Amino acid sequence: MDNDFTSQAAPVTVIGLGLMGRALAGEFLRAGHPTTVWNRTPAKADPLVAEGARLAPTVADALRAGPLTIICVTDYRAMYELIDPIGAELRGRTLVNLTSGTSTQAREAGEWAQQRGAGYLDGAIMAIPSAIGTDEAVLLHSGPQSDFESHRTTLESLGTVTYVGADHGLASLYDVAGLGIMWSVLNAWLHGAALLGVAGVDAATYTPFAQQMVTGVAQWLPGYAEQLDSGSYPADDATLDTHTASMSHLIEESEAQGVNAELPKLIKALADRSIRAGHGGEGYAALIKEFGKANGADQG
Repeated sequence: MDNDFTSQAAPVTVIGLGLMGRALAGEFLRAGHPTTVWNRTPAKADPLVAEGARLAPTVADALRAGPLTIICVTDYRAMYELIDPIGAELRGRTLVNLTSGTSTQAREAGEWAQQRGAGYLDGAIMAIPSAIGTDEAVLLHSGPQSDFESHRTTLESLGTVTYVGADHGLASLYDVAGLGIMWSVLNAWLHGAALLGVAGVDAATYTPFAQQMVTGVAQWLPGYAEQLDSGSYPADDATLDTHTASMSHLIEESEAQGVNAELPKLIKALADRSIRAGHGGEGYAALIKEFGKANGADQG
């Protein structure tokens, strides 16, 4: 974009005032940004207007209010329904789309915005509404770095902002990868709590040990990342064959205690396929080859 709007008082527009949209607009106001809002149900804007926001009568008026518009609606279809009919209003402005979707949708939206002469960043919010405005709120952005840098200061009002790359689809991919980590950790913790619970150990007693395990495993990741990037998986700690033996113990213990064993069985199924493909003597990171296959297909 031609202009650099990095002043702390740069105007911003927020379209979509669900729980997250209201949190975003509220933080912009608290950070001193002149904030324009629009929502299908205007009454949702009342608390923000009381704090100093301007309620735009139309979406077009909202876009015209400043150089930067944040949109946070139900899905990409809703975004197009609102903005495509007035796409000419986007020219010379930057749209930051914080609507959840796929990487394909994000890339298509980037092309759509470019055709209308607009800057476009696709984003993902890794936080709940109450965390917006704190360091705990992580917001990922992908798209042209110039668009990000032009509005970085304004976006930083919302939390910890991170630029992940020029490919518009990257924020979405990071988002779902992060969710996969979250659910995997929570499921493993729940499985362990079920096992210990059979022996009368409550979750509060078990949890500090679980936290130590999660922290310890996280420290292995940089080394494993080097293996993935090099394509070499030395068994510096243990071979995949050794890991599968321990997986069998976890399955056996789960079944003996009457605890659901589906999760450890799934983990072992991946490892077994990798061993059949000839990777039993390699390290755990060799499982990346299984995750790179569609539908868990055996491919030798």
